[in-house]
Amino acid sequence: MNQIEREATEGITLARAILSRFPDNFALIQLFATLNNHLMFVQISRRRIEYHGVILVTGTATKQQIQDAGEDLSELLGRVLDAKIVVNRIKTGLQEGL
Repeated sequence: MNQIEREATEGITLARAILSRFPDNFALIQLFATLNNHLMFVQISRRRIEYHGVILVTGTATKQQIQDAGEDLSELLGRVLDAKIVVNRIKTGLQEGL
């Protein structure tokens, strides 16, 4: 998630620079919004992981809570991997001038 955050932030910086020259470019505005959405996704995901960590570390979690946490974290891992790919592609495209 640190990599997603870093690359999304770099992508936003690149997009801002290009947007300053082409402020009405709808595709660029969409990419900018997508990168911002992925930054928000990282923040929310960190909170979800922290929540599960607190429940599991206390030692009072039921079997169902442990199973639910495992399923949620497994699903989250897939979404994180997808986000990593999307952010990387956008950043690379911006670096190459789309």
